[in-house]
Amino acid sequence: MPHLKSHAVRLGLDTSHLSRLSHNGRQPAEPPAQASDLTAELKCLRVAAGTLAATWFMLRGCAVSFPAEPTVYDLLADTPQGIMRVQVKTTTSAAKNGWQVGVGHHPDTHSKKKGHVLAYSPDEIDLFFIVDGDMAIYLIPSRAIAGRVGILLRTYKKYIVGNAQGLLGVAGDAAGAETRASA
Repeated sequence: MPHLKSHAVRLGLDTSHLSRLSHNGRQPAEPPAQASDLTAELKCLRVAAGTLAATWFMLRGCAVSFPAEPTVYDLLADTPQGIMRVQVKTTTSAAKNGWQVGVGHHPDTHSKKKGHVLAYSPDEIDLFFIVDGDMAIYLIPSRAIAGRVGILLRTYKKYIVGNAQGLLGVAGDAAGAETRASA
């Protein structure tokens, strides 16, 4: 910035407008987004869950890798127990008995034939990282789910490892507290 201003002064140009520029030398086109402009929506949970899983592992000191090619797992986590193949799942489907989640897969990822779902083999997946509609986070060993294509999460409460409720914002925190209080 001082370099430009020096040349402008040497050329006799008006530099009064340069003091209104932001720290990066550009005049902001509009004010930055406010938190109130960005609303968290559960419909975006499926897309966000992979990075949420990676963050969860990285915060625990585990290196994370995403596959370069489509594969049966969503990410690899280098844990103290070794490299773990992690399948990430989400659910916003609540039944009267709790959150239900599909933990199966289509045999051919390019063909999504309804009704044709297979269970993951414990030889393919080591862990399921699951986030439910209350933002509870489950880390379930694949052997605990082996052979199933759908589960009721309340059966797996002992595998809850955290809650990402805060990502929904203040309104999400209040709604989550009401949900937990009524359970």
